[in-house]
Amino acid sequence: MSLPKIFPPQHRQLLQDLIECTHNKNILKGRTLHARILKTGSISSIYVTNTFLNLYAKTNHLSHALTLFDSINDNDKDDVSWNSLINAFSQNHSSSSSSFAISLFRRMMRANNVIPNAHTLAGVFSAASNLSDVVAGKQAHSVAVKTGCSGDVYVGSSLLNMYCKTGFVFDARKLFDRMPERNTVSWATMISGYASSDIADKAVEVFELMRREEEIQNEFALTSVLSALTSDVFVYTGRQVHSLAIKNGLLAIVSVANALVTMYAKCGSLDDAVRTFEFSGDKNSITWSAMVTGYAQGGDSDKALKLFNKMHSSGVLPSEFTLVGVINACSDLCAVVEGKQMHSFAFKLGFGLQLYVLSAVVDMYAKCGSLADARKGFECVQQPDVVLWTSIITGYVQNGDYEGGLNLYGKMQMERVIPNELTMASVLRACSSLAALDQGKQMHARIIKYGFKLEVPIGSALSAMYTKCGSLDDGYLIFWRMPSRDVISWNAMISGLSQNGHGNKALELFEKMLLEGIKPDPVTFVNLLSACSHMGLVDRGWEYFKMMFDEFNIAPMVEHYACMVDILSRAGKLNEAKEFIESATVDHGLCLWRILLGACKNHRNYELGVYAGEKLVELGSPESSAYVLLSSIYTALGDRENVERVRRIMKARGVNKEPGCSWIELKGLVHVFVVGDNQHPQVDEIRLELELLTKLMIDEGYQPLLDRLPETVIDNLTDQEGSDEIQISVCGGL
Repeated sequence: MSLPKIFPPQHRQLLQDLIECTHNKNILKGRTLHARILKTGSISSIYVTNTFLNLYAKTNHLSHALTLFDSINDNDKDDVSWNSLINAFSQNHSSSSSSFAISLFRRMMRANNVIPNAHTLAGVFSAASNLSDVVAGKQAHSVAVKTGCSGDVYVGSSLLNMYCKTGFVFDARKLFDRMPERNTVSWATMISGYASSDIADKAVEVFELMRREEEIQNEFALTSVLSALTSDVFVYTGRQVHSLAIKNGLLAIVSVANALVTMYAKCGSLDDAVRTFEFSGDKNSITWSAMVTGYAQGGDSDKALKLFNKMHSSGVLPSEFTLVGVINACSDLCAVVEGKQMHSFAFKLGFGLQLYVLSAVVDMYAKCGSLADARKGFECVQQPDVVLWTSIITGYVQNGDYEGGLNLYGKMQMERVIPNELTMASVLRACSSLAALDQGKQMHARIIKYGFKLEVPIGSALSAMYTKCGSLDDGYLIFWRMPSRDVISWNAMISGLSQNGHGNKALELFEKMLLEGIKPDPVTFVNLLSACSHMGLVDRGWEYFKMMFDEFNIAPMVEHYACMVDILSRAGKLNEAKEFIESATVDHGLCLWRILLGACKNHRNYELGVYAGEKLVELGSPESSAYVLLSSIYTALGDRENVERVRRIMKARGVNKEPGCSWIELKGLVHVFVVGDNQHPQVDEIRLELELLTKLMIDEGYQPLLDRLPETVIDNLTDQEGSDEIQISVCGGL
């Protein structure tokens, strides 16, 4: 920078030192020079003031810059004065600084002695981009056209970036096509704008146009187009860009290698991602993060954790994005111990209270069943966003605390946080599980209020809620109004019909599902077999069981074997069920014998029941129901010795009978009742009504059904247990 000739030689060295301080960002020496000039008063001009203003702006001492700016007489401020301050605040990137930059621009427009130029407008467009304030951006656009600055390539590129960042990508394209001159920033910005809006085909189109018009492709354009390729349909295009990077010698640039690893991972081509990762010579934290996240998102969570361990051993410090990927991998594996280690590591690195990391931590604890830890993490945030609210609500619902999930949703509403589709889907699942139809209808009304469409997942959750609550017509109506239905939607509807006694309709719906070209999954066949079980369709059940593998290559799991045992057991084919269990090729643990034991009790096949029950005892069943059923069968057989033996085993193993639980919804309030619990505020009134009902039953001649046990057994029970206990057990523990 050359100095004006008006300064005498003795001052020129001082000013040259000041310019060097600005270039080197040496604020201490610069302030010393400023103090010397103020003290001596030897130099006084707008050029000197602007130089100091530029020094404070470039070193990010914005408060000093603003104080100096305000000390200048308005008539003396020139375009350099305004530009220094506007650009300094816009480059700070914070919302408050960007807002102040725009307000400064509006003050400048009201001044009569200065006209904004290209540097001014570039700063304003940058501030509008930071704020996503398209109104301010369009106002500045008008000024650019009026002042003749719109043809400047730097102004045009900044304006292009503003439209892309605010989501007006089609307006950006119009501007891009009209630009008289484009530079590498213009091309990369337009490609990146399409990528950010998930319009990959247009991003590729602009990239191809750039290749035809520009001789050299730089790393910015390549990384921009690679960021747009996030689906497996674009993996071939990604390979072509990869080849172009090799041809132009750009593969050695770390940002290009990182973009390639990320692209392959997002496109589901993990093998290509691994090869690119391994050939990357200079790996930074972004490279490692891309590969770790790729494994986690691709379902290889175990590999993600192993790679992170290798990264840690290599001495590379992770970024917050790497930590999010690893914590998500812990979530998928339900690895709560490793998740806690990552939580501690995040705090050690200073990311513990970063919102994205904390959201991943809360989600991890919730998916691993550690709701108390999830709640602690959630409460660490003063103003949780909708993602964090959704994570904690979904965690409660997935872990069976449906009331807790609904209560959290109520608090979310009180905080005036607008839910998203995933929030509403989780709340609807809670309503389904509680059979809370009234609350489900309220959620439906809110879905309409918020303008959510009946897309997946809301449409699926809404139709499932209505069907599970017994409102089949409403569920059917929602189901057929959905613009598209995935296999989860079909499964929910088939399950709802089956559970509400409409097995034939469930099977008919399956046929329609096949006609629409939807491939069933394992859950579909669980629902079909369940429907066959309820209707006693043994042969049809065998057809579906064989169809799984023969037509759809789905290997039967424990759930399918359990359904088949239930089908055979309900039909009274107990010996066939026993043979089926013993021929099972899956590790079914205890569940199949438990189903057979219950069926033997119902069909009074006590000999086979003893066989199934002793199998469960031999396998060390931790559930009280197996011991209770086996004990009752021995009681029915009059075998008091084995009754006592089973009770001793149950006591020795510490198996306790879980108390019964039921609930009912009245006027939007869910009342929960647990056996032996006296916490309900109206428990005395309820007991009085039950006593009146019991007396009325006795007066009407009601006799308890004692499973048609032999009279000697009844006498033994009465003598040893007491008639009151028998009556209590028959009445269901009231």
